[in-house]
Amino acid sequence: MKQLSAVLFLFASAVVSAQTPALPANVQGRVDAVMPQVVDWRRDFHQHPELGNREFRTAGVIASHLESLGMEVTTGVAHTGVVGILHGGRPGPVVALRADMDALPVEEQVNLPFASQVRTEYNGQDVGVMHACGHDNHMAILMGTASVLAGMRDELPGTVMFIFQPAEEGAPEGEEGGAELMLKEGLFDELRPDAVFGLHVWPIPAGQIAVREGGTMASSDSFRIRVQGQQTHGAAPWAGIDPIVIASQIVLGLQTIPSRQLDATLTPSIVTVGAINGGLRSNIIPDSVEMIGTLRTFDAETRRQIHQRVERTAKQIAESAGASAEVDISLGYPVTNNDPALTRRMSSTLQRVAGERFAEASLITGAEDFSYYANEVPGMFFFLGIAADDPAMVYPNHSPFFYADERALPVGVSAMTALALDFLNGN
Repeated sequence: MKQLSAVLFLFASAVVSAQTPALPANVQGRVDAVMPQVVDWRRDFHQHPELGNREFRTAGVIASHLESLGMEVTTGVAHTGVVGILHGGRPGPVVALRADMDALPVEEQVNLPFASQVRTEYNGQDVGVMHACGHDNHMAILMGTASVLAGMRDELPGTVMFIFQPAEEGAPEGEEGGAELMLKEGLFDELRPDAVFGLHVWPIPAGQIAVREGGTMASSDSFRIRVQGQQTHGAAPWAGIDPIVIASQIVLGLQTIPSRQLDATLTPSIVTVGAINGGLRSNIIPDSVEMIGTLRTFDAETRRQIHQRVERTAKQIAESAGASAEVDISLGYPVTNNDPALTRRMSSTLQRVAGERFAEASLITGAEDFSYYANEVPGMFFFLGIAADDPAMVYPNHSPFFYADERALPVGVSAMTALALDFLNGN
């Protein structure tokens, strides 16, 4: 495996060297030097994945590395989070760099020598565990970035905060976690960053970097609607109030919110009903029906409006049939919003790193809890391509066949390093 790592590293280094001529030679040399270790870290994390709020081994590996670099290291943040503080040799701004740590309850189906064989219990079920969203890459990239920047400590004008965050995929039932809990526990209280950067690997061509300003990833809220009718015999529907028919009308009514009630030229939105439950027998109209679903939006005002319209639509359709509807909307992750001024300023850094493989990112209806950091301080979140050249190996995040091409790793280290250096130096 070590020999394979070296071969892949040499190929990847050639790619990134060609793409990053603007990196100072001493910085590029540091990136090249750390890459074999970055590959090994990524494979180690991939082979030993841990679910959210349970990243104990993962946190230990990260903390040990940051401590070896002479940083101020805090562990146990939001259960298992690790934060490293690197003070530069000169005064200057504070920049935060973030990587998420948790894996998913997915059984890996990729034939790799370092494939996960881990199994654990999740929601009472025996499940496989896999880094099916690529967080193993994020951690390895940020650890490599930490090595590069720590080696330049005396030259840095300012401070770098390295955030290794648990539970991005959500905390276990009944627990808090993730970015929201790290902030609640005071992550930015004593040392408040002037900017925060994060990346996510994505199934676009390996080594490509994509970013956009403004709303980038959607907010993710859930809703529960309970339609209360009146039970009756299925042969005599007029003797009761049929909540199944009413629920069906509500499902159709909800779809008119994005298509007919909101300005489609401003921002997209999604209303999805994921489950409907009600009734026990073919000849009994039940007393009530419950439906659950998700709401996705790309700006705060659309989010507010869609909440109001879901409640109004469900209640008034139910009332028109003599029934009632209870609507409960639970807030999830906010919109991941890239600060426009910061993104315009730092996009040139990413373009310098990616060269011809720089692109504007598409809107993504998935959600990310990096959004909490970007609501506190100016933030920028970008995407790093990890798709292999063979289309048969390209699968979406969260798939058991998800595969990350390691040619992306040096591009990721170069991008995070360049962002930190350019921001601290005012470039």
